[in-house]
Amino acid sequence: MNTFDFVAVPIIVTVVYTLISLLKRETKGNEKVMSRLPIIAAVIGAVLGVIGFYAVPGIIPAENIFTALLIGIGSGLAATGTHQVFKQRNNWTHCLKSGTI
Repeated sequence: MNTFDFVAVPIIVTVVYTLISLLKRETKGNEKVMSRLPIIAAVIGAVLGVIGFYAVPGIIPAENIFTALLIGIGSGLAATGTHQVFKQRNNWTHCLKSGTI
């Protein structure tokens, strides 16, 4: 097993999370964009997965382009899930401080 086998996914998640955050800020929370964020994140992740597969052979733990594409899509969607975890944690903290729970 290669040392880099587990590096690609966190890198893709971080890049997609950052790009999605920038997109949200630049569009000022436009509802059309907000409703499509998971799809946008999956597409960005897929593109990064394919780029990583060809640009840095061995960093994506895939033997073919299809697997690299799926790893990228999964990583992009993981970035969306990461955002939701932080969002829900902040909502929970706010509810605890305000005493609504």
